[in-house]
This record gives sequence, structure tokens and C-alpha cells, in this order.
Amino acid sequence: MEKVKQIALQAAKEAGAIQMAHLGNIKNIDYKSAFNIVTNVDKASEAKIIELIKDNFPDDQILAEESGAKTGNTKRRWLIDPLDGTTNYTHSYPFFSVSIGIEENGQMVFAVVFNPFSNELFWAELGKGAFLNDKPIHVSSTNSIEKSLLATGFPPDTKNILGNNMIQFSTLTDLCHGVRRDGSAALDLCFVASGRLDGYWEIKLAPWDIAAGSLIIEEAGGKITNLEGGPLDMNKGHILASNTLIHEQILSAIQLKGSAV
Repeated sequence: MEKVKQIALQAAKEAGAIQMAHLGNIKNIDYKSAFNIVTNVDKASEAKIIELIKDNFPDDQILAEESGAKTGNTKRRWLIDPLDGTTNYTHSYPFFSVSIGIEENGQMVFAVVFNPFSNELFWAELGKGAFLNDKPIHVSSTNSIEKSLLATGFPPDTKNILGNNMIQFSTLTDLCHGVRRDGSAALDLCFVASGRLDGYWEIKLAPWDIAAGSLIIEEAGGKITNLEGGPLDMNKGHILASNTLIHEQILSAIQLKGSAV
């Protein structure tokens, strides 16, 4: 496990270095769909991460945003979002990250999320806590939704997607100090884990968006479920993360106006 941790941290840092080297100077911007951007930096970051994994763990499985799934002979799987917050990155908006989650036998065992712009490295190991630049982090102690600061996100093509989270956004905005929408699910989850946010919800995420952050949340003392309060299903991607104390209050507010999905 120590070598897995070492390679995951190294991969996140090297991918982050690629992002900083090209920030404000992107050569290619393509579209996976009408509103879903991918750049040469996404692809270069992912290639670097996969290169390091294959050099050290050639038989491991991989699920990466840009290149998809790679089979392997072990029960360990790396879930990779090489650049979470690509739209932010293309505008030099400093809220983007590298996200790497590692799963063994279906359970998350290690996670790292790196914001290279702020040089903030969030990581967690199963049963050993969550950390920011090697200092332990913990969720907030806010016990009322009225005193909370929340965050959310939206699917890329919000206008044409039914159940696009707008009703829930409006409802919760009226109940709390505010709802932020900064565009990186991985960092939003880490901000809940570190107490900067008290809760976060989103719909239609991919497994690589959620994998690392879910372990960091839990190891920091938080709670993560689906939008009905049941177990998180990374393949469905509808999530609610909180400091635990206001989890049920957020669930009630979301369900009051109908399901977001």
C-alpha cells in the first residue's frame, strides 16, 4: 500500500505540473458534446498518470475519463479524472484539480485530489484519516442548515436536461448562507471534508468525479449518500455529501421540491 500511495501522490503532482505549465496557453480545445470541453492538457495529464501506473503496477485495472476502461489481472482499480474543472481551466479560473481514487475489491482504499494552482494536496487512506498537505482535516461542526454554506454543480447541458438541479439550487439557496457553484466536484468534496463547506450535492456525475472525494469525505468524518439517503452508487452519480450533522436537513429540503433526478 505504501508504494500505491507514493505513485498516486506522484502522479497527481506531475499531472498538476503539466496543468500549470500550460495554464493560459492551451493548444487545442475540443468538444465531447455541445457543452462538454476536453483539451490537450486533459489528455496529457491523463497520459502521465497512466504511464506512472503502468510502469509500477502493469496488471492493475484503470478507469479514466478520457481513455476509458483498461482491464487488468488484479482486483485493484484506479479511477482517474486528470483535469476536473476543464471549463474553469480553459478560462484560467483557479478551481480545477487532479483526482485519483484507488479501489480494491470494490472498496476505496486511497484517494488524492490536487489543486495545482493553490498547491493544495488532499488525500486519505482507508482507516487512517484525511489530510491536506499532511495536516489532518475534519468536517465542520455546523448543525443547522440555516448557518451552512453549501455547494452544487450542474450537468454540462443544463438547458436540455430534465431534472437539471435548478429547483434544488433555488430551494437550498433560500435556506442557507449561500450555495456556491465552482465547477470541480472533486474539490467541492474536499472542501466539505476540510470544513470550508458544510454540504454539497450534485447529479449525473461520473465515477471518476466521485471516487477520490468520497473516501476523503468519509475519512474526515463526513457522510456521503445518494439523494434519497441510501448508499452511494458511483455509476449513477447522484450524490449528497455533508458534515453528517445537516445531512438529513439537506435531504428533506431536496425532497420537498421533488427529486433532482
